[in-house]
Amino acid sequence: MRVYADRLEDHLSKQLEPVFLVFGSEPLLINESQQAITQQAKKQGFDEHFKYVINDSTNWQEIHDCCLSLSLFGSKKIIELDLPDSGVNASISKELLSLQQALSPDILLLLIGGKLTKAQENSKWFKSLHSIGCWVTCLTPDAGRLSQFVQFRCRKLGLSPDREATQMLAQWHEGNLTALVQSLEKLALNYPDGQLNLVRLEESLSRHNHFTAFHWTDALLAGKANRCQKILNQLQSEGTEPVVLLRTIQKELMLLSKMHDQLKKSNINQVFSQHKIWQSKKPLYSAALNRLTKQRLRNAISTLAYVELHSKTDFTFSAWPWLSQLSVQLCSTNDCLPFTPAKA
Repeated sequence: MRVYADRLEDHLSKQLEPVFLVFGSEPLLINESQQAITQQAKKQGFDEHFKYVINDSTNWQEIHDCCLSLSLFGSKKIIELDLPDSGVNASISKELLSLQQALSPDILLLLIGGKLTKAQENSKWFKSLHSIGCWVTCLTPDAGRLSQFVQFRCRKLGLSPDREATQMLAQWHEGNLTALVQSLEKLALNYPDGQLNLVRLEESLSRHNHFTAFHWTDALLAGKANRCQKILNQLQSEGTEPVVLLRTIQKELMLLSKMHDQLKKSNINQVFSQHKIWQSKKPLYSAALNRLTKQRLRNAISTLAYVELHSKTDFTFSAWPWLSQLSVQLCSTNDCLPFTPAKA
């Protein structure tokens, strides 16, 4: 069974699985999911809670002994395993499969980890544990779903934002859900009637949005020039190194270039499958492939190489105007826009 983090409480009110697999990219949702599971488990008699951070030096025998040993007071146990950010290697996978055999009705196994790759989702250890438990997905809402997430969190706190307030809350807290929750708690205290509008938001809050290089590349793939510039402005103000953006978008452009070549022999679904493109990313890549010709991609990659070279050799050179110009050119549907760099 798979449950998204915002639906976990409803699920827990109906049943408690023997295994919970809490994975994702959003720390807030992972932490809240872990707390919700352990609190519900304690209500059902799981009074002992053992936590283990898994790495190459983990004493697995100690974990097995913990599962098999009887409690002095006969209470049930929560065994929580914090898996490494690098993922589950062959050795850990073997131990997890072995640990599954030691589980009993008095044991609740809770696994915590980062965002899973497609290969990890299809791995033997994951499929085996998922078959007897619940997979809790804790992904950061994208820009399209963030307003819906804001409304959900507002309802939990008894807040009623109007349409403009919902949009503003989403814009001000994009990429920073922890700050969003803190802001909503503050608004609930400041305005007991729960009514939120732009005036009240501006009186009580400041911007807390946080963008990364990946927000910029997603906007580029989607062809959203204004959003690209908004993200670039914030990244520049925060002191982000331009080379991080250059390398990130270069990787995406080279991938698009390969896809263009492969589309001559295969359909788009086969190409996406070959490169293991996530379902949520397919519309972005489709938009970029339809908009950008192979020659425009070559020119853009050449421009990136030029900007990176001068960024590393000329300390007076600023990459930010180039990144801004590149955003406009890659988001445009006009093939006539040049990528020719100015003379050094």
